[in-house]
Amino acid sequence: MLTGKHLIAGEWVAGDATFLSSPATGEALAYAVGTPAHVDRAVQAAEAAFETYSQTTREQRAVFLEKIADEIEARGAEVTAIGTSETGLLAARLEGERGRTTGQLRLFASHIRKGDYLDRRHDAALPDRKPLPRPELRLMQLPVGPVAVFGASNFPLAFSTAGGDTASALAAGCPVVVKGHSAHPGTGEIISQAVLAAIEATGMHKGVFSLIQGGRRDVGESLVQHPLIRAVGFTGSLIGGRALFDLCARRPDPIPFFGELGSVNPNFLLPAALAARGDQIAAQWVASLTMGAGQFCTNPGLMIALDGPATDAFERAASAALSAVAEQTMLTDGIAAAYRDGQARIAGAEGVEALVETTSEGRIARPNLYKVTSDAFRKSHGLDEEVFGPLGLVVRAKNEEDMLDLARGVEGQLTCTLHLDAGDTALAQRLMPILERKAGRILANGFATGVEVADSMVHGGPYPASTNFGATSVGTMSIRRWLRPVCFQNIPEALLPPDLR
Repeated sequence: MLTGKHLIAGEWVAGDATFLSSPATGEALAYAVGTPAHVDRAVQAAEAAFETYSQTTREQRAVFLEKIADEIEARGAEVTAIGTSETGLLAARLEGERGRTTGQLRLFASHIRKGDYLDRRHDAALPDRKPLPRPELRLMQLPVGPVAVFGASNFPLAFSTAGGDTASALAAGCPVVVKGHSAHPGTGEIISQAVLAAIEATGMHKGVFSLIQGGRRDVGESLVQHPLIRAVGFTGSLIGGRALFDLCARRPDPIPFFGELGSVNPNFLLPAALAARGDQIAAQWVASLTMGAGQFCTNPGLMIALDGPATDAFERAASAALSAVAEQTMLTDGIAAAYRDGQARIAGAEGVEALVETTSEGRIARPNLYKVTSDAFRKSHGLDEEVFGPLGLVVRAKNEEDMLDLARGVEGQLTCTLHLDAGDTALAQRLMPILERKAGRILANGFATGVEVADSMVHGGPYPASTNFGATSVGTMSIRRWLRPVCFQNIPEALLPPDLR
C-alpha cells in the first residue's frame, strides 16, 4: 500500500500540498510535497539517532544492512510493478537493478565485519626517545554525522533511496536523510517501507533514515545547508550538482559534497584493433550506446579513431547496427527534452556530419550518430559535453600525435577506454599516462556501461565527472566518504572506541 507521504523518523507524514507522478504507463498518483520544515524535522531526528547509531558495533550495522536487503527482496514484485510504471524500464532491468541494490547492501555488511576500512594505526609510546619522548598515538576512522543523499533519476534502486550512497553511509555509522527523486516516488516509498521494517526488526533508532518526497529547489537547498548535515551524496546533472556543491562550500562550516555529475566516456579506437575487428567493435559500441536508451552516466558517447578507410568502414558498420535499434521510452519528460536539445547542439555544430539522424518526440528516444574532424571538434564548443541518451560522435584524428593531443584535451571523466590489439601497444603506452590523469576507471577492450560493485571499483573522476577526484560512489571504498580520521593521544584503554582497544 502506498501512502503518498514522507517517512520521517519512523512516521508517515503528510504535507500541505501534493504533486502528481508522471508515469510512463499507468495512473498518476499523488505524493506529498516536501518543505524545509520536513527537512529540519528529519535532520533533527538524524542527529538524535547519530548519538546511538554511531556507537553500534560493526556486527549490529551489518545485520541491519542485511535485513534491509531481505526486506527489499520481500517486496520484489511490488518494486518491479511500480518501477516499470513510473520509469518505463523493462521488468528484467529493474529486477537486475534490485539484485545489485541488495547485493551491495550485503557486500557492505561483509566489508565492515572485517574492519579493514577503519584504517586502524598504532604508534607505541617512546618515553626514552631523545631529544623528546613520543606519546602513544592511535588512529581510527569515525563516522562524520548525518548524511544527505539525493536520489538519481536513472537508477530508481541502485543509486536512489537505499542505493549505494545510503547503504555506504549506514555502513559507516551515519544516519541518512534522502531527498527522493520525483521521477519515481512510489518506488522510493516502497524501498523506504523496507528500510523502516529493517529498523524495527533490528531495534535501530528510527531517526537513522528518513525520506522527503518531491519539493522545490528550496528543499534540496535547505538540506545541504542544514547545520547538522555533515556530508552530501549526489548523482545527477552537472548544473544541479554544481549549484548544490557551491552551497556546501559557502556554508559557514563547509562540508564535503560528493557529486557524481556524468561523463562523455571517450573511447580510443587504435589502428590494429580497428583493422582486425572494426565491425565487431562497432556492434558492441552500438549495444552499449543504446542500452537503457543511453541513460547511463557511463554511456560511451565519444569514439576517437584515426582518419582513413578503416574508420570509414567502422562508421558504416556502426550506422547499420544503429539503424536497427528500436525507439525506447526515456525515464522522464525532462530527460527526453534534454536529449532532443543535446542532439540539436551536436547536429548544429560547425563541421559535424550526420551518419544516422532521427527525430524523437515526447518521451520517445531514437538513436543518432554523427562524425567530426579533430580540428572541428576542438573549435566547436559543447561537442565534448555529455548527451544523456543514445547518441554517439566519432572524432577522426589525423594521426597518432593528433590522437594524443585529443586525449590531452579531454576533461575529467568517469571512464576512458582503449580498444587495442598487440600491434597497438606502443601507442597505448603513450596514451596511458594521459588517461590516468583524466579518469577514475580505464578499460581495455570493453565498454564502461555495467559498473561492477566490488572492492577495486572506482566510480568517480576528476571534475567535472565528479566533485571529488579522490572518492568513489560504487564499491566498498565508497564507505570512506562518510568517515574522518581521529587520533587518540595517550588516551586510557577504557576510553578508546571498542574497535581501537
